[in-house]
Amino acid sequence: MNPYVRNTLSVIAGLVLGSIVNMGIITISGSIIPPPEGADVTTMEGLKASIHLFQPKHFIFPFLAHALGTFVGALVTAFLVTNHKLKFALAIGAFFLVGGTANVLMLPSPAWFNVVDLVGAYIPTSYLAGILIIKKK
Repeated sequence: MNPYVRNTLSVIAGLVLGSIVNMGIITISGSIIPPPEGADVTTMEGLKASIHLFQPKHFIFPFLAHALGTFVGALVTAFLVTNHKLKFALAIGAFFLVGGTANVLMLPSPAWFNVVDLVGAYIPTSYLAGILIIKKK
């Protein structure tokens, strides 16, 4: 297969699978750590209106979703690309970081969570995924 086609498909696969992992964790999070009483987490408007009710424990699964979704996406991409595995893994991390930044701008989360999420969930996990694939080969 042409390396450009393979690399492009690898990035698409990483983005799709990373997004699936992210949404899967977000979907199950409410059954593991229930949202606060009276919080409507089914819509963005409801989430914005009730975010002030959230305790630190309610931010565990969003962080895990962002970190593990990015990790899986970067891991898949780094595994499948033909070359520059770390660069492609970091590109996946950058893509998810843009999404995380958009989320920060749309949702009034606490500042501590925004910092932890943006600094710890995207680039470090994609770097780790890229390094793991490089050392595996």
